[in-house]
Amino acid sequence: MDTTTAIPAYPDSTSTADTAPQGACLLPDWGVIRAVGSDAATFLHGQLSNDVSRLGLAQARLGAYCTPQGRMLASFVYARPGAEEFWLACSADVLPPTLKRLSMFVMRAKAKLTDASAELSVLGLAGSTAAAWLGADAPQRSWDKLDRDGAVVIRLPDSGLGRATIDRWLWIGPVVQAAAVLAALPALAPAVWQRLEVRSGVVPVVAQTSGQFVPQMLNYELVGGVDFKKGCYPGQEIVARSHYLGKLKRRAFLLAGEAAMVPAQEVFWSEDPGQPSGMVARAATDGPHHLGLAELKIAVTRTGTLHLGQPDGPLLRVLPLPYALPHDTEPA
Repeated sequence: MDTTTAIPAYPDSTSTADTAPQGACLLPDWGVIRAVGSDAATFLHGQLSNDVSRLGLAQARLGAYCTPQGRMLASFVYARPGAEEFWLACSADVLPPTLKRLSMFVMRAKAKLTDASAELSVLGLAGSTAAAWLGADAPQRSWDKLDRDGAVVIRLPDSGLGRATIDRWLWIGPVVQAAAVLAALPALAPAVWQRLEVRSGVVPVVAQTSGQFVPQMLNYELVGGVDFKKGCYPGQEIVARSHYLGKLKRRAFLLAGEAAMVPAQEVFWSEDPGQPSGMVARAATDGPHHLGLAELKIAVTRTGTLHLGQPDGPLLRVLPLPYALPHDTEPA
C-alpha cells in the first residue's frame, strides 16, 4: 500500500524528542481484580486464553477472557503475588461487568474474586531511569515478574519505532506505596505512556471494543496471550480452529494519520468503500501525528488506501509492528 505521498512519513523514532522517555506515571484507566483461594488457579485456568495453573512466582501472563463464540470481553495482565492469590489488571471500564460474569461461574470452587482497584494502584515505568531504580533484579524478558516490597513488577514488551526500543514495566501494588514510587522517579506524561503502549503492538480490550475481536485478530498469540495447549476455556474451540485451520483473514496493524483516532472507530478501504474494513482498537497522539492499532482485513493493507471514519475520511498509513505478522501462511 502506497500512502507515503498522501500523508507525511512517520519519522524514525530515533529522531523524535521522546526517543527515550523516562520515569513513572499513574494509570487510572487500569483496574485490578483479586482472586484468592485454594481453587483460584484452577478456576482462572478454565476461564482465560493463557495458562494459569503453571504460572510461577517469577512470571506474569497476558490473557483474554472470551465469550463462547471466542470474542474477547476483556484482556488481563495477571500475576501471582502468592501461592493462592492472583492479581488481574485490566481496563477499568470493563472490570465491573467482567468481574460480575466471572463470579457467576465460581459456584462451588474455593475462590473469591473482588475488585481491588481501591487498594492496588497500577503504574507504568519506562526507560533507563526506571531500570536503574529497579536495580539488577529488574525483569528483563517480556512477561517476567518481580516481587518487590508487597508489589509486583511485570516486564512488558518493548516499545518503539525504527531503531529505538524503550524498556517498560507495569507496577501493581498498594496505593500508599505507589505514591512513594511516583515520588522516587521522574514524572512520565500519561500521553507518552499511551504512545509507548500503542507502539508495543499489544492491544487491550476496552469498553468500546469488548465483544468485537477473536484473540488472533489482535495478534494475541504473537505477543504471548494465547496458549493453544492449555485446554478448555470459553471460546477455546473457535480460537483453536482459527489457528489450526489457517482461516484467519484479519490482523491488528499499526497505523499513523493526521487525524485523532478513537477505539471502535471504523476504517475504510478505497477499493471497497461501501463497508468498513476494520476497526480502531487503541489510539494515541505522537506530536503532530496520531497513532492507532486497528483490526483490519489483511488484504486491505496490500493495495489501495485506508481512510479513517468514512470512505473519504483522513488517510492512514500502515507502519511496521515491533513483531512479525505471519502473512505468508495466511490467506488474503
